[in-house]
Amino acid sequence: MKLTMQNQTPVKSYQTKYRVINSFVQNDENLDTKTVDSFGEEWTKFKKFSDKDIAVISRYYFDIVDDTMINKDTVMADFGCGTGRFIKYFEDKVAFIVGVDPSKAIFAADNLIGENERVELCQASISNIPYPDGHFDFAMSIGVLHHIPDTQKAMTDCVKKVKQGGHFFTYIYYSLDNRSKTFRQIWKVSDLVRKGVSRMPSSLKHLTCDGLAVFVYMPFILATRGLKKMGVSEKVWSKVPLAPYADKSFFVIRNDALDRFGTPLEQRFSRDEIKLMMERSGLTDIRFSENPGYWHAVGRKA
Repeated sequence: MKLTMQNQTPVKSYQTKYRVINSFVQNDENLDTKTVDSFGEEWTKFKKFSDKDIAVISRYYFDIVDDTMINKDTVMADFGCGTGRFIKYFEDKVAFIVGVDPSKAIFAADNLIGENERVELCQASISNIPYPDGHFDFAMSIGVLHHIPDTQKAMTDCVKKVKQGGHFFTYIYYSLDNRSKTFRQIWKVSDLVRKGVSRMPSSLKHLTCDGLAVFVYMPFILATRGLKKMGVSEKVWSKVPLAPYADKSFFVIRNDALDRFGTPLEQRFSRDEIKLMMERSGLTDIRFSENPGYWHAVGRKA
């Protein structure tokens, strides 16, 4: 099975070991090039996700996705696919998957996925997705839209590509609207750190983020793991900062430290703001997960 792109001429085509990757990258006002380049570097460094890592990460995100949304007949898309780890998770659960990313991470996705006739990859921004409107049964954009200058427009561009009655799933950084005042104050300090680290030269930025993973992330994570082993209730250990990382590998922790502190453009939204953006994009029956990460949600295209 092979999908047909819109009648667009690729800027360039790359023949890799596994497939042809067409590039549609062009000037885009709703794209922060520094952030795109940063993610290209990140996913080139963190590209070898194990099946176990992918399963653990996916369990957090897809708790609100069921068989009515995704099945063996589903044609789906991952907008801002990065290394393709979520494509890898769904590749045997659907009929066909398209991965779209504007950065050089698309080649990391190509390597992670390997040969698979049911996966198509292309290099393009969300403003220029080279597939017809109403094309996909299910589309997702995970941890991407808050890194785009106009998040509302980007979400609308994604939802346009979904069929009527199909579903769109997203994870967008929360504005800590379900957290305490103390937690929000701590975050403000960490965001000042991010703004400094994200401006560093690439090698220094990566080294600094690895240090943050060891000296900031790991103490909290080890404390959480210790409490769990002692049989302390989830109501208690879940309050520890970074508790959701307790079951994740050090590889994922390092990756997320770079993702969190190395990205130049980051925006945050409340649950109500995300719901409103989804409604404005044409989605209904919107469902939010009450579990980390906050907030991930899915809606049906009216």
